[in-house]
Amino acid sequence: MRTAVALAMMGLAFAAAANAATVQNPAVVELFTSQGCSSCPPAEANLIVLAKRPDVLALSFHVTYWDRLGWKDTFDQEAFTQRQSDYEAPLHESGSFTPQIIVDGRMDAVGNVRSDVEALIAKSNRAATPQLRLTANSISIGAGTGNADAWLVRYDPRVVQVPISRGENAGTTQPQINVVHGLTNLGAWHGAEKQFALPPAQPGLKTAILLQKPHGGEIIAAVRD
Repeated sequence: MRTAVALAMMGLAFAAAANAATVQNPAVVELFTSQGCSSCPPAEANLIVLAKRPDVLALSFHVTYWDRLGWKDTFDQEAFTQRQSDYEAPLHESGSFTPQIIVDGRMDAVGNVRSDVEALIAKSNRAATPQLRLTANSISIGAGTGNADAWLVRYDPRVVQVPISRGENAGTTQPQINVVHGLTNLGAWHGAEKQFALPPAQPGLKTAILLQKPHGGEIIAAVRD
């Protein structure tokens, strides 16, 4: 009996390992943040720690709606605000908030509690996803099932120190990592093998591709350079 239980538990462990995020297909952790939000610095600090994990693709999206508090975020874009808004209905949220962390497009938590975020990362499961092959000039998507959009993300992998002179964080310097500078919808994928050409990246920026179900849906595959 004990042997059977032990074997069953080993099987579950192997299944969990097979389904977990990997270096080749990392869990996608999106932080929606603002330099003008007094609650966001702890979440930024958590993202710096999470970005060191090889099985995590950590991305910082700076939103626009806190600019009215007196500090214009130096990295914000309306496209990032819209991306967060697109997640509201699928995640059953009543509105956008910061700091919000979304994992794989299907789970969210308040970003300043790292243990909560790590618990979501542990649930990352994309074992049967289409294969992505990223080069400097293109992204190739293998055959699979379903429909998804291919998103090109360009981000700065450095820790950037941002001095803030006004608003809720006035007088502080905030470290921020993996700040997204560009987000482009490359087009739709409908299950057949497909390739998209990529524009050259600006110096210093890294590239990630997210294959995501439409309208703020689940991220079914991800790759980075």
